[in-house]
Amino acid sequence: MRLDDYIEGLESDEAARRRQLVEEKSYAVVDYLEDVERRFDEVAQGDSLFGSTAPSIFVGRSNYPSVSAGVLSPVGDEENAAAHETGPHWYRDDFTIDDVFRHRTSLLNSTRTTDVHAADRWDGFVGVQREVAIADRPVDVEIGLDGPLEVDLDVSVDDIATPTGPRATAEHAELAENPYVPRPVKKTLEDDDWRAEGAMNYLYRRGFDVYDINTVLSAGALGRGENRRLVPTRWSITAVDDAVSRFLRGQIRNARELSQLEVWYNEFLANRFWILLVPGQWEFELVEMKAPGSIWNPDEDDYWVAVDREGYEGRTGYVEETAGAYYASKLGVLEHLKERDRQAKVLVLREVTPDYWGPSGVWVIREAVRHAFDDHEFGTAESLGQALRTLEPVLPIDLARLRRNSELAAGVQRTLGDF
Repeated sequence: MRLDDYIEGLESDEAARRRQLVEEKSYAVVDYLEDVERRFDEVAQGDSLFGSTAPSIFVGRSNYPSVSAGVLSPVGDEENAAAHETGPHWYRDDFTIDDVFRHRTSLLNSTRTTDVHAADRWDGFVGVQREVAIADRPVDVEIGLDGPLEVDLDVSVDDIATPTGPRATAEHAELAENPYVPRPVKKTLEDDDWRAEGAMNYLYRRGFDVYDINTVLSAGALGRGENRRLVPTRWSITAVDDAVSRFLRGQIRNARELSQLEVWYNEFLANRFWILLVPGQWEFELVEMKAPGSIWNPDEDDYWVAVDREGYEGRTGYVEETAGAYYASKLGVLEHLKERDRQAKVLVLREVTPDYWGPSGVWVIREAVRHAFDDHEFGTAESLGQALRTLEPVLPIDLARLRRNSELAAGVQRTLGDF
């Protein structure tokens, strides 16, 4: 489909799309948090025993290597504990920003200060945390709480982790059942000579999604025995996206190039994505354009533009401007190219609109890019220059500014056919 026809079809359905996918800015979640705090106060009074079903864990990064390690468990919704865990089901269920905050802030984070090097223990609180992380489903736990409840969403504009709910100090924790551990996870645990990256890729090849793998990594259950340690959740999310992306990039290293330029689009939680796949050897660039006057961009007048990129050989260092969004978007693109056994130059344009009012986590980027390729319908153009000129009216910045920031866009060479 010609790119201009593709854009016209998207625009004709924009009102319905926005009604379906984007909620107006809402502060109802603030009132909800007050209800959550009152409800959790009932189970966090002094030395109390709290029984629930834990779907996940959380490892903080402050004061590393002495970190806050926690078990996340809902109060009052134990039968739906799995629904509170971040994952691809949130996209399938068409979550709003309110939904994200409601599900995650309903989880009590029962924490203890732990040295990251204690990760290889299987007793006490750390042992319970590891069992929760490696189990194939939420685990029944009993936790002894001590100390006042603290409300801390633990999110920031770097947009990596989803919010967490109120936090309380845990004196002790015990399993109320024997969790089932999948065989591939057992294999990675038993092999003390297996490097963490190799174990991550093994689990991915065995059908584990990155969400499951980063939880196992965060609990210190991957890597060589002497190197195993707790990994802060934010770090583990990016580490897994990066490791799996390097594996997928290696899989398409010698694949054939795309035969035509393709432009794909998706919108989710007030984030808009244009994904341009250009015939050629692998390159990747993410351009983020964040609306003015928001928590993402304090400038009241102009969009903030951030860019990171890599060439055919990939990157050797962490990105400087786009943080976890870079690795999450790259993973989604590489999964698509691997499925087709093709390689391409890739330009991802992400517009963060004013309606994206609360930090919901880097999973938003990962799932939006993954699902951009669902419909098998895309726009085409004769060249990258033509594609960018066609897209310019629907982008929040003009083409001149895009070219000043983007190496791929700046490298466009005009041909006689463009005149």
